[in-house]
Amino acid sequence: MTDRVVVAIDGPAGAGKSTVARRTAGALGFTYIDTGAMYRAVALLALRSGTDLSDAPRLEELARNARIGFEPGTSRVLLDGENVSAAIRAPELSSAASKVSVFSGVRRELVEKQRRTAETQDVVMEGRDIGSVVFPNAQVKIYLDADPAVRAGRRARELAAQGVACEVGEIERDIRERDRRDSTRSDSPLVRAPGCIYIDTSSLDADQVVQAILAVVQERARE
Repeated sequence: MTDRVVVAIDGPAGAGKSTVARRTAGALGFTYIDTGAMYRAVALLALRSGTDLSDAPRLEELARNARIGFEPGTSRVLLDGENVSAAIRAPELSSAASKVSVFSGVRRELVEKQRRTAETQDVVMEGRDIGSVVFPNAQVKIYLDADPAVRAGRRARELAAQGVACEVGEIERDIRERDRRDSTRSDSPLVRAPGCIYIDTSSLDADQVVQAILAVVQERARE
């Protein structure tokens, strides 16, 4: 492998990307980058400033000027120095982030930030287009997937643990709509990148998925 290693993990909402990527990064001693959190952070800025989620020029400006960082060794997301880890996980931010992410200008600004991060450190980066667009030459490319009903159940349990009332059927409908929007957008749609390893997580726990990814990393390291 090259001096700087990128492990790219893509997949739809609820496939387990965040948990798996965070644990994989910890096991490898790499920096964990949650690109979905970056779009959520821009969406949070938009909601806080009253910006219309269809105002592409303003959203691009917000993305360009935002200082988004990840605290090493933790899952904390920093936005302009503020810890927004909890704020960006509010239910309304999922839909808002998906709407923000359709704009080419927003994606261009955040992709540039993502690439700069990987220039100086080994990373495990997860999102929707890491292996297909951001790092098409990543040494390891993984695509995580799961049945929409399973993904909805996972999300419902997460929200319940946070004390948020939810209805699984409604979450599943939202997930299916987000899948449709993410996979059909004109810019950087959600796809399986060429050369990626496909893992269906429907019947696997996070530890099993992490071990599968670590095995791939070890195999690629010997090439």
